[in-house]
Amino acid sequence: MAADRSVFILLTNTGTLFTKLIQSYTRAPYNHASISFDRELSELYSFGRKNPNNPLNGGFVKEDIKTGTFSKYPDTTCVIYELKVSDREVEKMKRVLQIFIRQHKKFLYNILGVIGIAIKEPVEFSNSYFCSQFVAEILERSGIKLWNKLPALVTPDDFRKCDRLQLIYEGKLRDYEPEW
Repeated sequence: MAADRSVFILLTNTGTLFTKLIQSYTRAPYNHASISFDRELSELYSFGRKNPNNPLNGGFVKEDIKTGTFSKYPDTTCVIYELKVSDREVEKMKRVLQIFIRQHKKFLYNILGVIGIAIKEPVEFSNSYFCSQFVAEILERSGIKLWNKLPALVTPDDFRKCDRLQLIYEGKLRDYEPEW
């Protein structure tokens, strides 16, 4: 496989009540996962808050590291990983992503799936995802299988522990400067 392109996995910790609740169980430093197709993270996608002020209204979101939910939590910490992929894999990922973009209103946040992780039982509903399940689903539907488990059981910490991902940044999200 010619790995001449990259996608980027952003793991964050905003310090919100929901994050603290998840963290009390997972003990993981980051509990939110997003995927980007560029080093600047300008094309950043996940499942999370649709409105920064309402944690209960979740679904498919295009995130922005300078505005929206991340701007509401300026002390957000993060790690950014680079995954080398082929042109063909990027094309497949973008095709899968287009389905989410075109039909964004019909996708819901899979809160029961988060509970399913705790009991190690996948809880899947059509059109319903949580953040790391969404990122894993995009990768898997594009032929990239990083783990031997269902996307509904993938946690943000699984990305952190994946040896195919190369760490390119760790620190405050607001301090991130893409380097070439």
